[in-house]
Amino acid sequence: MESQDALRNLQLEVSRLRDENRALKEELTSLRGAVRGLDGLHDVIQRIRPGVDILQLLDDLLASALAVVGASDGSLLLLDEETNELVFAVVRGQAAERLRGYRLPPGKGIAGWVAAHRKAEVVHDVHSDPRFFPDVDETFGFETHTLACVPLLEGSRVLGVIEALNKSTARGFLPQDHDLLLVVAVLASVALRRAEATTDERGAA
Repeated sequence: MESQDALRNLQLEVSRLRDENRALKEELTSLRGAVRGLDGLHDVIQRIRPGVDILQLLDDLLASALAVVGASDGSLLLLDEETNELVFAVVRGQAAERLRGYRLPPGKGIAGWVAAHRKAEVVHDVHSDPRFFPDVDETFGFETHTLACVPLLEGSRVLGVIEALNKSTARGFLPQDHDLLLVVAVLASVALRRAEATTDERGAA
């Protein structure tokens, strides 16, 4: 009996170590992605200056941010101040080509809520969230599971939002992912404001 108990305990310990090893490998993969993404963010920051191709810069910024948080898909939506719609300006992932230019009705979806309330949100199961707007998934054949969304702000003015979708690990988005996306949102807002200032200067010339 004692030998059976010892064997059972040994099997449990082996199983625990196997799970721990799997988690460590997953963490290592995530950290490597974060390092690559942070390098990319540093490069993008150096390019935030008048005259830069703003859409390319934002695309690179979004790509680096997704690499850091370990998300497979993401988008940067800009607010159309005339219609109050959010427009998919930069998109990464499965539906990138088809989704670009698509407009969300005012206030719709978690992105619309984030823009309206100027507050970041992390949702671990979008289908259990009443704010989720399924039309995008249904229209473009996509399936959103987890989501982190942060507003792009210039003072009290809302410029748009950044979304990261479907964390590549089972743990979902972590508090540090949320914090990092807020930093990325600040950088994107700076880039957008500088691009606007450059356009205004050219128009006045």
